[in-house]
Amino acid sequence: MAAAHGEYRGYLRTTVDVEAGHQRLQPAAGPEHSHRPLLFGTLAVMGLLQVASSVAILLHLTGYLQEVDLTTAPRRPIEEVQTEPVLNALRDTRKNRRFKNHKETPPSAHLPIKVHQQFAKPGEPNAITIDWDEAHGYRHRMDYQRGKLLVVKSGFYYVYAKTCFRYYEYPGDGGQGGGPSVDVSNTQLIQYVYHESIKQNSKEDLLMKTGSTMRWDNSSYNMYCAQQGRGLWLEQGDALYVSVSNAWMLDPDGVGTYFGAIKLGN
Repeated sequence: MAAAHGEYRGYLRTTVDVEAGHQRLQPAAGPEHSHRPLLFGTLAVMGLLQVASSVAILLHLTGYLQEVDLTTAPRRPIEEVQTEPVLNALRDTRKNRRFKNHKETPPSAHLPIKVHQQFAKPGEPNAITIDWDEAHGYRHRMDYQRGKLLVVKSGFYYVYAKTCFRYYEYPGDGGQGGGPSVDVSNTQLIQYVYHESIKQNSKEDLLMKTGSTMRWDNSSYNMYCAQQGRGLWLEQGDALYVSVSNAWMLDPDGVGTYFGAIKLGN
């Protein structure tokens, strides 16, 4: 009986010892501890994507983000093609919006030659000022009067001019003017561009000069073109005009003989 009672007490001690051992064990880490860094990383990535999407929509709505057509883009690495619009948008926005408003378009003019104008007769050496065709030309914030471009806005301009000369004679025609045949074997074809300064009481200054002495043949079609351009500072009220020698030989085609200027900056 005593032996049985001792075995029963041993059984109780064993149970207590086991229960005490379980209490001394450290609790296992819950699943929320292992997934917490992953959750924070996911939230951070989603936040960055949302910010990038908002910036892209803003750039698109303001007109700074350019569309890229990958079908017509040059064969370059795809990363380069995709990043170009973003790089363009990050540049100086003042340049991107520079001329969106018509009033902000720089002063400019491009005028073709006016046909059916009276020129000097063959043989007269004096240079004649060319008259230009406003109806078939372009002029913005610049005036025009009697062959002269007038500056309305002071600034640095690029001025250009091109004149084409031609001569042909058909049998029995008597020359280009329908009169007696003209000797064109030693003809000077010179183009002058003049500048009248308002600060110097409209004093004429030769701005540019070009040309050549042509030795043409009466029996064939002859043509020669002179072209020149340069930049200079112009004041409000200044004038520009073009003169040529042997103006009676000018080609009346406006795509070959024209005159213009454009403002480049202040």
